Amino acid sequence: MKIIMLGAPGAGKGTQAEMICEKYKLPHISTGDIFRANIKNGTELGKEAKQYMDKGLLVPDELTVKILLDRVAKDDCKDGYVLDGFPRTIPQAEVLDKELTKLGDKVDFAINVDVPDENIINRMGGRRACVNCGATYHVQFAPPAKENICDKCGNTLILRDDDKPETVKNRLDVYHKQTQPLIEYYGNKGILKEVDGTVSMNEVFERIVSILG
Repeated sequence: MKIIMLGAPGAGKGTQAEMICEKYKLPHISTGDIFRANIKNGTELGKEAKQYMDKGLLVPDELTVKILLDRVAKDDCKDGYVLDGFPRTIPQAEVLDKELTKLGDKVDFAINVDVPDENIINRMGGRRACVNCGATYHVQFAPPAKENICDKCGNTLILRDDDKPETVKNRLDVYHKQTQPLIEYYGNKGILKEVDGTVSMNEVFERIVSILG
C-alpha cells in the first residue's frame, strides 16, 4: 500500500502519516526528516537544503528526487510506504509516477488533510523543536513537561525559523502556487481522498482508517 499525504505545511499530515505507519506497519518517509538529518550532520546536501528551508522555500526537485528514489528502493519499502512532504509539485508527481511505472508499481492513495490557512498560522507559531534530538512539541496541544525543555534529552526547545509567522505565510503562498495543484492531479487519477483536518487528531485518523480499510 503506497500512500501520499497531501496538505498545507502545518495541516498535521506528518502526525497522521506516523499513525498510519504504526497501524499498517509501513515506513514513514518524510523528506523534511531526511533534510533535517542532513542539516544536523552538516552534509553538503544539508547545507544546500537549509538555504531554501530557512527562507520558507521548497528544496529543488533534483535534490529531493535523488534522495527519495534511493529511499523507496530499500527492502523495508517492499510492502509499501507513506510519503510525507513529497511530491510537492506536478513535475515531481510525474517523475514519481514514471519511476514507479518502470518498477511495475503505482501510488494507491493520495490523502489530503484539509485545513484553512488561518488555523495553520496559529498552529505553527506554537510549535517547538529540540535543537539536539529533533523531538517536537506544541505549547498548546502537546507541551513538554517543563517549559522550553525537551522531555527526551533535556535540551532547550526553540521556535524554528520555518515555523515563524512571516515564514509560515511565505510557505503557504508557495504551497498554494506549487503544491495545491496536486489535489486536482490525483483527483484526476481517481486516487484522491479528502479529510477535514480541523477536527481532533484522533477523528482525522479514524476517517483515514475508514478510507484505507
